[in-house]
Amino acid sequence: MKLGILKETQIGEKRVSLSPFITKKLIEKGFEILVEQDAGINSSYKNGAYTDVGATIQNREKVFEDSQVLIKINPFNKEDLKLVHKRHILMSQLYHKSSPELIKSIADKGATAFSMDAMPRISRAQDMDVLSSQNNLAGYKAVILGAYEMTKIFPLMMTAAGTITPSRVLIYGVGVAGLQAIATAKRLGAVVEATDIRTETKEQVESLGAKFISVEDNKEESEGGYAKEASEEYVQKQKEAVNKSLFQADLVITTANIPGKKAPMLITKEQVFQMKNGAVIIDLAASQGGNCEVSKINEKVEVNGVKVIGTTIAPESVSTNASELYAKNIYNFIIHLTEDLNFKWDLEEEITDETLIVQEGVQRKK
Repeated sequence: MKLGILKETQIGEKRVSLSPFITKKLIEKGFEILVEQDAGINSSYKNGAYTDVGATIQNREKVFEDSQVLIKINPFNKEDLKLVHKRHILMSQLYHKSSPELIKSIADKGATAFSMDAMPRISRAQDMDVLSSQNNLAGYKAVILGAYEMTKIFPLMMTAAGTITPSRVLIYGVGVAGLQAIATAKRLGAVVEATDIRTETKEQVESLGAKFISVEDNKEESEGGYAKEASEEYVQKQKEAVNKSLFQADLVITTANIPGKKAPMLITKEQVFQMKNGAVIIDLAASQGGNCEVSKINEKVEVNGVKVIGTTIAPESVSTNASELYAKNIYNFIIHLTEDLNFKWDLEEEITDETLIVQEGVQRKK
């Protein structure tokens, strides 16, 4: 079976879907690997690192032409689809719930497609879960970015000139990214608080040494391990419970995303105007509309002395680590799906059933 590794073309993207180390492991299993020229260059993986382990470097058209399976991180775009044929099996994050036109285009091509972001949140799939592996790094990087943008340090510091009080950090959303953000901010010495619609996250927050901001009479629960859309009543109660902490915070990180829907609005423009002068907001949900009303994707907006930085959950700035983790997810997924270098197509099995979005031109998931 020939696997084609495509260079990511999305603006700002530096990751690659397969690292040389994982390429070697797949080749040892009997797979043939074709890598597009310079696909890994922005993750510090030179072409030679792939050829040294047995992969073949080809131009983009040749990778499409010779590969059975095409692997990416970001969704296949219109230019990609021009080169897709009926025989192809596509693997990437497709975000199928919010990208019906893309899924229809893949189906029209007669191709087959697996969506890596559709991985079920079950224990057997943990080592294939790209959302977890990538969000973990995104949470870490959000704190580092916030530290760079702040005009204060995180820890309590005793000096001959006097005492520096610790910075206060507030985290909205306690998924994988939020938990890593809490852990990183705590390691740097900040006073950390967090809130989430899922009450089951309270214990996790407190285990990391942060304070969980509870919402009175909260009966909201998660759906399949993911946050669901909150009721208007809950949103109002959360705002009231969190406002004091928000207005005292030096750094706020928002991570709340709902699969297939616009990101929930957690911080209004009115609230931003009541925050401390010099405070920083890192909005990791900006690509889905943002958790902060004033955030803009890939921009730094200043409102009444508050810096609002709209970014994504994708950790492009630590592309070497992010690529290696994504590659390990891909490796485990391919090994799970195949037997003797052929796909098993076990549609009774949950991982296959949930991730297989299009099969030979037939759309399976809506």
